[in-house]
Amino acid sequence: MLVWTTTPLAIKWSSIGVSFVFGAMARMSTGLACLLLLLLLLRRRLPLNRPALITYLAVAIQLYGSMLITYWSAQFVPSGWISVIFGLSPFMTAFMAATYLQERSLGWGKLFAYCLGMGGLVVMFSSALELDELALQGLIGVLVATFIHAASAVWVKQIDARLPALQLVTGGLLIAVPLYFGTWYWLDGGLLPENIPQQTLYSIAYLGVIATTLGFALYYFVLANMQATNVAMMNLMTPVMSLVLGYSVNQEPLTIKTMAGTALIMCALLIYEIVNRRQQRNGG
Repeated sequence: MLVWTTTPLAIKWSSIGVSFVFGAMARMSTGLACLLLLLLLLRRRLPLNRPALITYLAVAIQLYGSMLITYWSAQFVPSGWISVIFGLSPFMTAFMAATYLQERSLGWGKLFAYCLGMGGLVVMFSSALELDELALQGLIGVLVATFIHAASAVWVKQIDARLPALQLVTGGLLIAVPLYFGTWYWLDGGLLPENIPQQTLYSIAYLGVIATTLGFALYYFVLANMQATNVAMMNLMTPVMSLVLGYSVNQEPLTIKTMAGTALIMCALLIYEIVNRRQQRNGG
């Protein structure tokens, strides 16, 4: 949980003094180097059969599409908001999992939780309007990133290639990192920053070595062994902790509307989890 709590703030710090594309590219490149080294030390091979290659593509959509949009959005919104909006991923995952995975994820209780979560999202949008127009754009960006993240998780579960987590993330990064380099060359002209602040450097290192290597590996390990909707629920307290961290460490605004929107989303997640466990006890 600590990794997911600190990641949004580290993402924000990793773009101080550099472009958001460079921050993301440097992080993913560092993570790929660490994972390749781990595979070498553990003498693990990277499967290259058709299901594995399709799975790597599904993972790359999250590692590139979702994360790049998140990095762009982090320029305009408080870091804690990223975690709050990503808290909506169980609801997005539920609809897709019910359609494509035949997971019995929906029901009246969960639909009520979904409506409650949407109410929290509306309050968050209202809070963003009080900041500025860029904050609203950033919030929409995080929402899109969350949808891509959920879609990627469902696709990985649908393929069901049964690959180890290390190979999953490594394969995904082997596709995503060249895309990051291409985007960096396109948007930044391939120019390296003249000076990288220490705070930025440490944040990139933390995200690459810990959040990418360990965090994503743990996420996909859990995804391989649980329902997609349950995986999305595993960070129930992360949004609250991320908001407090951003407020206390980075002096980010914490308004009444932000707290109210977060509370609604957290209540929705709690109701969702209670209904989900009750369904599991009753056999669906």
